[in-house]
Amino acid sequence: MIPRWLGIVAMLLGTTALAVDIDPAKIVDLSHTYDANTVYWPTDRQGFELEKLEEGVTDGGWFYAANRFETAEHGGTHLDAPIHFARGKRTADEVPLSQLIGPLVVVDVTAKAAADSDYRVTVADLESWESKYGRIPDGAIVAMRSGWSERWPDRAEVLGTAVAGDTANLHFPGFSAESARFLVEKRKIGAVGVDTPSIDHGPSKDFIVHQIVNGANLAGLENLARLEDVPESGATIVALPMKIGGGSGAPVRAIALLP
Repeated sequence: MIPRWLGIVAMLLGTTALAVDIDPAKIVDLSHTYDANTVYWPTDRQGFELEKLEEGVTDGGWFYAANRFETAEHGGTHLDAPIHFARGKRTADEVPLSQLIGPLVVVDVTAKAAADSDYRVTVADLESWESKYGRIPDGAIVAMRSGWSERWPDRAEVLGTAVAGDTANLHFPGFSAESARFLVEKRKIGAVGVDTPSIDHGPSKDFIVHQIVNGANLAGLENLARLEDVPESGATIVALPMKIGGGSGAPVRAIALLP
């Protein structure tokens, strides 16, 4: 029997179309809504703005609504394209779909992050996952589950500070440089993801994890939601960014397809 999610993936990858009976109970939305409450990096001045252009009954008698929006590339649930921290690497529109659709590996460090808001995923955490579920699959998107998305959209709780422009007091978990190198050098991953604002932990000053991941021409997914509703192994992730030509990043609608 063909899994329900396989037909979706097949169509997204441009392979043979299959009839699909989608079970809503097996789809988890991993994206936060974009609105006035969306959390952005402290240096962003604008946030998300939605301007209503038209909304009402037209002269012809039918209802019509149209809006325009403004947003930075890097805010809410979004993609960090490789060019974000690596000159000459892929832009948002150039990231292959094959790197954004694949097995979802969820590394649960919730308890450790609760004890240390600046916790960094270690190689030991990754090896612990592999001791339970086997080698990280090729093409996997490896996501840190820290429990941070449950703090959304409280800026002080998500970022560690609610003060505009304050980058000196950021506190949230991320990956360590060692774990990032392990993933890009020892495993064949598609991307990394976090339920926090950055794949680097809050106090980082050199953004070394970005440098390593983006430098390997791989993308990062930040501010993922509801990873607590996804198993550590067995789900498939589909993370499709807005196709911004030349973009260093883009908003993402990400979903998990449960086994």
